[in-house]
Amino acid sequence: MSISIASQSDLEFQRKFEAAEVPTSEFNHLAHLRLAYVYLSQGDLRYAEQKMRNALLAFLKANNIPREKFHETLTRAWVMAVAHFMSRKSSVSFSEFVTNSQPLLDSKVMLTHYSAAALFSERARAAFVEPDLEAIPC
Repeated sequence: MSISIASQSDLEFQRKFEAAEVPTSEFNHLAHLRLAYVYLSQGDLRYAEQKMRNALLAFLKANNIPREKFHETLTRAWVMAVAHFMSRKSSVSFSEFVTNSQPLLDSKVMLTHYSAAALFSERARAAFVEPDLEAIPC
């Protein structure tokens, strides 16, 4: 079993994000992965999914971004994907983790698990939808 921890820099990123101090322009795909990594280093998959969901919804609200921007399936699927890669090798920081998890950097990789029709549906935006092409390894 591999164990990954969040560095002080990762924890500071979490703090800034949760305080809405991260500019929206800087909250890109890599930042989403980093936040998922931090939450997974603090608890199990269910914990991380809930923390991620709550943090993203709070971030949207704090930045006056419509709630409709939130995508339940993508949020949970990415947390699951990060968890899978974390289970493969221990890391002492997100930086080390991402170096060993290059497939996660492809923001379109979820389309290997979901058809576009399923992933970009209103149903998938509102509630978690299981992959219709290939399961996400857990």
